[in-house]
Amino acid sequence: MTVNLHTLSNGLRIVTEHMPGLQSASLGLWVNAGGRHERVEQNGIAHFLEHMAFKGTARRSALQIAEEIEDVGGYINAYTSREVTAYYARILKEDVALALDLIGDIVLNPIFDPREIEVERGVILQEIGQAADTPDDIIFDWLQEVAYPEQPLGRTILGPEERVKAFGRGDFDRFVAEHYGPRQLILSAAGAVNHDEIVRLAESQFGHLRPGPSAVTQPGQFVGGEHRVVKTLEQAHFTLALEAPGYLSDDIYTAQVYATALGGGMSSRLFQEIREKRGLCYTIYSQVGSYDDTGLLTIYAGTSAEDLPELVDLTVEELRRSTDGMTDAELARARAQMKAGLLMGLESPSSRAERLARLVAIWNRVPELHETVERIDAVTLAGLRDHAEGLASAGRAAMALYGPVAGAPDLANLTGRLAA
Repeated sequence: MTVNLHTLSNGLRIVTEHMPGLQSASLGLWVNAGGRHERVEQNGIAHFLEHMAFKGTARRSALQIAEEIEDVGGYINAYTSREVTAYYARILKEDVALALDLIGDIVLNPIFDPREIEVERGVILQEIGQAADTPDDIIFDWLQEVAYPEQPLGRTILGPEERVKAFGRGDFDRFVAEHYGPRQLILSAAGAVNHDEIVRLAESQFGHLRPGPSAVTQPGQFVGGEHRVVKTLEQAHFTLALEAPGYLSDDIYTAQVYATALGGGMSSRLFQEIREKRGLCYTIYSQVGSYDDTGLLTIYAGTSAEDLPELVDLTVEELRRSTDGMTDAELARARAQMKAGLLMGLESPSSRAERLARLVAIWNRVPELHETVERIDAVTLAGLRDHAEGLASAGRAAMALYGPVAGAPDLANLTGRLAA
């Protein structure tokens, strides 16, 4: 398999990986513009814009967009995160040019028809309502908000209803002008693709774009706090977050190995102690989510009102015990899980295209796979314990609770016990 990286004269980056033996390909445009790039009055517009891309262009109606990709058995979709908006397609190898033409058209030429804006506004308001009615969705928005209060990183990706109700065509045009320049675009393709052909097509489709000034991103600053909503539900939902390294940090792999050992699988500390031994919940896990300058170690569990205080206490106890109790066996198991997950994920062209775009966005290159494996293997037991000690002694955390949660200890109690 061969990875190739090329940059057009206007700054648009193209990264491809040919995967021998495949009859299909995945490709897309990754735009370095997500929720954290919005000003407060723009909150939710990156996601709204993603929806509008499929509602018609100067060349195609919304129906024609859907029909053209499905006429060849392909698939097209998009998503918005806090740091990126992605538009991607999966197709057979003979339809790569069609898919790239479609992706480029919806990203560069949306018409923002006022009638379609109103239709999609209703769809997004329904999406916001659905998220609000889904406890294990909305609780993570609250956790993000108290982790990064009054900051772009702390705002919801969907945006508040009042903002979504007010956006008009001019708002979309301004956001595109600010954030959809060629230097913010990464074209990534993997599978049955030819690099030179992709570059030729990209030059034709995107070479005319003129670079503009790069937008300034507000640095993320973890603050922490508590958000608790008491409501009659079947389950009490509990989330706890501690600050983790950003993905540019040398400590990112230590943080990821630690999260895996703590709560990343059935053999993890939290799963074994709280679910298997005590039967206090059905779901409990920990994970690391990183941005370029900060990150979160997040723990989530759902349990009954009666069991919540004990579950919270045991979670804190496992965090404390990990400062000196992690073992060589746990380290080896977590490293093996991470490497297996990485390698298994690379069997899919969609996963490879996503990974290529992400790596180019972070480092402007694609590190060899062995570099990543070596960095995972370089995590030591001493480093793992030091990382756990740093988390426990930081004195700052974020917590969100939803449901019958009145009996849960407050955040000050938890951080005090962690630091003790």
